Amino acid sequence: MNKKKISIGPKLYITLCFIFFYLPIAVTMFFSFNSSKSLTKFTGFSLKWYKKLLTDNDIIAAVYVSISIAVIATIISTVLGTITAIGLSRSRKILREWLLNVNNMPIMNPDIVTAIGLMILFTSMRLERGYLTMLLAHIAFCTPYVITSVYPKVRSMDHNLANVAMDLGATPFQALTKVIIPMLKPGIFAGMLLAFTMSLDDFVVSYFVTGNGVSNISIVVYNMTKRTNPTINALSTLLILVVVLILVGVNVIPALAKKRHKKVEMSASHNSPLKKIGVAVATVGVLAVAVFCGARFSAISSKPVLRVYNSGEYMDTSLIEDFQKEYNCKVVYETFDSNETMYTKLQSGAEYDVIIPSDYMIERLISEDYLQPIDWKLITNKDKIIPKLLKNDFDPDNKYTVPYYWGTVGILYDKTVVDENDLKEGWNILRNKKYSGQIYMYDSERDSFMVALKGLGYSMNTRNKDELKQAYNWLIEQNNTMKPVYVGDDVMDNMISGNKAMAVVYSGDGSYVINENDNMGFFVPDQGSNVWTDGMVITKKCKNTKLAHQFIDYFLSYDVAEQNTDYIGYDSAVKSVYEYFKNDEFFSLCTGIVISAHEHVKKPDEKVYRLLLDRYNLNAEECLFIDDDDSGKNYETANKIGIKGRRIMPNQAEDVKKLLLEFNVKI
Repeated sequence: MNKKKISIGPKLYITLCFIFFYLPIAVTMFFSFNSSKSLTKFTGFSLKWYKKLLTDNDIIAAVYVSISIAVIATIISTVLGTITAIGLSRSRKILREWLLNVNNMPIMNPDIVTAIGLMILFTSMRLERGYLTMLLAHIAFCTPYVITSVYPKVRSMDHNLANVAMDLGATPFQALTKVIIPMLKPGIFAGMLLAFTMSLDDFVVSYFVTGNGVSNISIVVYNMTKRTNPTINALSTLLILVVVLILVGVNVIPALAKKRHKKVEMSASHNSPLKKIGVAVATVGVLAVAVFCGARFSAISSKPVLRVYNSGEYMDTSLIEDFQKEYNCKVVYETFDSNETMYTKLQSGAEYDVIIPSDYMIERLISEDYLQPIDWKLITNKDKIIPKLLKNDFDPDNKYTVPYYWGTVGILYDKTVVDENDLKEGWNILRNKKYSGQIYMYDSERDSFMVALKGLGYSMNTRNKDELKQAYNWLIEQNNTMKPVYVGDDVMDNMISGNKAMAVVYSGDGSYVINENDNMGFFVPDQGSNVWTDGMVITKKCKNTKLAHQFIDYFLSYDVAEQNTDYIGYDSAVKSVYEYFKNDEFFSLCTGIVISAHEHVKKPDEKVYRLLLDRYNLNAEECLFIDDDDSGKNYETANKIGIKGRRIMPNQAEDVKKLLLEFNVKI
């Protein structure tokens, strides 16, 4: 017989499928060992992200929540689904068909519809959102999948076998456990696996039904999408390894055991009392862990509790821990992805004490009576706030708002691609056909219309319908000719990777990208831009207004604001902190910028010096680098890129003075 040759087509198809499905996993695992945050450039092997993972309480807590809820929801939904499937098989045809159609509804519904429905249900039942509501939600959407998996097996089963067992003296329960269940095992196991997977993987439903700081892995990962966090790569790698080990245990080990033992021996061991005891112990252990996790997150603390709701990656959470210690309280900290999501949860009845929304949303919350006035007598750091931030249109008298951070909107550009002479066009550079297909626009109608109105020379606050129509046409024409890509927070990772030439971004995001990629520059067109403000507000449902004011005042103190600003990257509302990061007092002695520890960078590295030159728009030959390092590596590195450098020890004050005068620096 001629051996049939396999054509190259199927081989190529299988190869491409493997690449498509497994290459992202391989990349994730590879960059989990990267020494830097970069997702495109491997700078060196390091285990620091794994070390950080083990000390990240939020991620560890999320793992506990995800696993415990997945296990409990799987057990309960499997029991409910199996019993329901058996009951449906014995029901009348009309009732059976009606119930099966109802069972299919949660499967066919979009997740967001199910999430909103469950959120409203729990609110109407006055259930406090947290671990319990997330667990109930997971049971609710997992059970239909179990029914769908088990029911076909029930239909194909010979029901006379159960009757025969009972005729022979078995009780109904014995007939169920000894005859029916063993015949349904394949369907039950399939439903159980599907339920566990659906629960562990869920994000949308969990996001809307949770509260009180309870988050699963999906929610934590989603909240970290604003900025690159390689800790997630480390977590993903560990989860992948666990899955691989489980698959090996389930498939390989039994196969090897089957070869080494006879079928009779295998059957005997399967039904051995020892194995039954092991299963019972394992079940009790899993339930104990699950109950412990549930109690951990459902327990009511004896300490005063403050519920804070903030945008993701918009606060250094270590400061929250310090606040809890100082004021002997418990802060339940949750994050949202957009002001609109926050507003939806408030409308559904979610209760928070302190919220940090944007200016336009604050105006809406005020008009709809969601907020209570700020008692400025309790804000001891009021005088530290930048005065101009206390004068705004969305809250004219600052009756409800304490400024948090502020910034503007500008253009982030790749200096290796964009001709700086083209920047003179201002916002209209976004219509320069030279850069067609090379532009990211921020997915915000407010900011997009601002860009168009300023590009046309109009006020961004215009109410003139003709001007608004022209701005609309400006955006339509730009979309048709320039083919921009509208993005959200993912713009930062894309620009760090240099995927496009330009992007419309917020100032703080621009600063973050520049710190990660020294080829990037940021400018605000002379035509003007939007200046936005995010503020801290207190809801009417706040139960501890004194603690809420203390929290707000805490983040206005200098040390806290400085650390928080260093973490976030936006402009602080605290005047002294804003001035510190914009222009250090030591820098004011010089006509240039002196690299110092205040920049929080490691030397020697040419990239560090190039980054700072770009940040402050300086030429290397205009700068002088003074260092007290005995090795001389720092200033030698500075010299390589054209920065003049000298090594002078701290006690040589006169030498420093002479050196500065030598370079025409006024003292």
